[in-house]
Amino acid sequence: MWQSSPPGSIYDYIRVASFSIGSDGLIEQWSRRAAGLFGIAAHEAVGRDPVETFMPAELRTGGHRRVGEILDGKEWTGLVPFRMPGEDAVHGLAEVYVMPSETERGERAALCIVVDVRALRSIETDLAASQAIFGQSPFGFVLFGTDFTVVRANQRFATVFGGKSDDHRGRTVDDYLARPEADRLTATLRRVLETGDSVTDLQLVGTAPGDAERRHWSMNLYRVHSGAGRPIGIAGLATDVTGRHIAAREAASARRNLALLNEAGARIGNSLDLETTARELLGVAVPGFCDLASVDLYQGLLTGDEAPPGSLGSFHHESVGGSAELRRVAFASAVSDVLPTTAPDGAASDGATDPPALGAVHRYSFSSPCSVALRTGRVEDVPGDDHGFVQSTLAVPMVAHDTVVGLVQFSRTKGSEPFGERDRALATELAARAAVCIDNARLYRREHERALILQRSLLPPGDPEAAGLDIACRYLPGNTATEVGGDWFDVIELPGHRTALVVGDVMGRGLRAAVAMGELRTAVRTLALLDLEPAEVLSALDEVARGLGTPGASTPSDGLGGAQWPSRASHKARDADLSEVYLATCVYAVYDPVTRRCTFANAGHLPPVVVEPGEPALLLDVPPGMPLGVGGEPFEEVEVELKEGALLALYTDGLVESRDHPLDEGLQALRDALIEAELPLEDVCDHVLTTLDTRHGEDDIALLMARIQGLPVDAVGDWRLPREPRSVGRARELACGQLLAWELDDLVDTTELLVSELVTNALRYGEGEIRLRLLRDRTLVCEVWDAGLVQPRRRRARDTDEGGRGLQLVGLLSAAWGSRRTPRGKTVWFELPLPDGEPAVERTVEQLLSMF
Repeated sequence: MWQSSPPGSIYDYIRVASFSIGSDGLIEQWSRRAAGLFGIAAHEAVGRDPVETFMPAELRTGGHRRVGEILDGKEWTGLVPFRMPGEDAVHGLAEVYVMPSETERGERAALCIVVDVRALRSIETDLAASQAIFGQSPFGFVLFGTDFTVVRANQRFATVFGGKSDDHRGRTVDDYLARPEADRLTATLRRVLETGDSVTDLQLVGTAPGDAERRHWSMNLYRVHSGAGRPIGIAGLATDVTGRHIAAREAASARRNLALLNEAGARIGNSLDLETTARELLGVAVPGFCDLASVDLYQGLLTGDEAPPGSLGSFHHESVGGSAELRRVAFASAVSDVLPTTAPDGAASDGATDPPALGAVHRYSFSSPCSVALRTGRVEDVPGDDHGFVQSTLAVPMVAHDTVVGLVQFSRTKGSEPFGERDRALATELAARAAVCIDNARLYRREHERALILQRSLLPPGDPEAAGLDIACRYLPGNTATEVGGDWFDVIELPGHRTALVVGDVMGRGLRAAVAMGELRTAVRTLALLDLEPAEVLSALDEVARGLGTPGASTPSDGLGGAQWPSRASHKARDADLSEVYLATCVYAVYDPVTRRCTFANAGHLPPVVVEPGEPALLLDVPPGMPLGVGGEPFEEVEVELKEGALLALYTDGLVESRDHPLDEGLQALRDALIEAELPLEDVCDHVLTTLDTRHGEDDIALLMARIQGLPVDAVGDWRLPREPRSVGRARELACGQLLAWELDDLVDTTELLVSELVTNALRYGEGEIRLRLLRDRTLVCEVWDAGLVQPRRRRARDTDEGGRGLQLVGLLSAAWGSRRTPRGKTVWFELPLPDGEPAVERTVEQLLSMF
């Protein structure tokens, strides 16, 4: 069978060439390889004397003699020096094999085979070096063919996987590694062969024959090429890094433990709440330390019993063979949302095998490891269940000041590393830190319960929501020594997706202050529904406050009007009479999410704080005015345009005023505490309360914070229409197109009808240019503006009237409607709920007939 020699074969390396000599001693045939070896093309070499052409002058005599002998029929082999033609001749050494031959006419000739000795010696040297490196390498060396079978392996590789190096020829990666690792290595080999990109430090895990210990190897792979650049396989160099892996794992474990302790110090105990502190502990431990964890606290601790749950060594059980009741307050899992299916530690009561659910009250059996840990204050090992997925558990008592407050269990699932001594020490430290925080929280919670009750009774129910605002608030009532205070705040929705933000403080203390606060808060809500300007609201509220107090109590004591922000520490330090009870401060702000403008009016209250993105906190220059109940002075308004993402803070004096430092220092401290205003709003509130030296308990604290989030441009449709009849149809077209763009097809018919009514009324009864605006947020609001001052009034049309039913129709078909004055006229609006997928409510016959 004839086969072609592909590029990159052995003949390219050893440089073999041939040519023939005729009977006249001249070159008769010249091969292409001879042309490559000597650098002379065939048309230049044929017909020339090889001795005169290639041999040095001093060797030509002997060369002619040898050629003559060859033509006489003598076969010859030897080393022949040759030179390359040219000025800078390069001398080489060729091994020549000469075989006599005959031509077709019977004449003597010769065939010459030439091998470049230098290339041959270089190959021999390279092979010897390659063999030495391959065979003597202290690392496992293996060569894979293009079919990913082993072509060659060195002795070091064979020492690890058994047998001799030749025994591994033809094997695949499946003979050395388990299926997942073998598939990963095969995919890597394929990628290296296809792309030519080498791979370094490929981590592989497996076991050597006869050895059950898991080994770790680091493997480097690179593609091997022939002399012509053709890929012929992949070379792999494997190093056993098991020892290094174990050392790195130990070091990582130590670093992890230090990091966990550092994280625990930063995260545990920030809230002074029992359940939150327990969750903070598990947030640190899972998954950094364990896979599952739970916290049980004594039931008496959670119900507010005055006595501590019990001291070490003096714990008395409440039932024969059982322990005191505990409640599971926190659970965390990195692998599942539920506890294991069994309770190997005896956690369940009444002999049940299911573990306690979150929030469940339970007892540990007397002989269980958990009960032993609670009695002795020592860490106990809880063995895993053969039928479950938990490998081991540490039951760690939570001890603070020699008092056991609860138990934390850390569990690792099967497949994870078991707990070691270092882990036990870390678990004890984590539980101890949490226990101290929980004990502190227990003492605080006893005092805080009364504040929570007061907060629920005085503050608006639910979480405040507003269009274009992210709102967070805090209210901390004073302690029993300072009695009930009169701080309040409110968030009121206004037409046009606007929002009123209110913070106020009634001077004085006790039940009268709380009652006055409730009446003023109700009055503010009532006035806000009239959609008055902020200054008008405060003027009306001032009248309400003066009506609550005695007639002779309208004059404030010295100093109320003298300072820019009047200090009331002296008023609160002495017993309050009736006049002081009904003096109050208040700041009232109205925010428009479309323009991001906020209008403020202030009645003797502390200035609002604004923090714009990337800027320091600023006190807004809002004229403070006189407190409510003084009377006689008008209130001024200030309009401010706020940037997207800006933070607005309204507060009472309990946050910044104290006997220990001037008011200016407290205001500066508040500005400094808002340096991280880009954090989530709830975190900003917590940061302010924990950072400022508020001396909580001396005075009430109310804090209302809002982050500005204006309505997106695509949530607003705004058009101006000329005062002409065709504007009614144009308004319907604009409203319909906008609703279709918002995909509110279900509201098109109703909106077109109501828009037509409002625009028609503006043409008939209003003045000047007409403006139509649609706002989409939680509801759809439509506003029609004109320059007329006459407010629309809904009336019942008589049977003989041809008109007068437009506003009746608006009131019937809309969720709400109304009108308000503007600086240049009035605005009539209506509101529609967004469709929720349910069919629209059909109007009754009585409702429809009521319009006629």
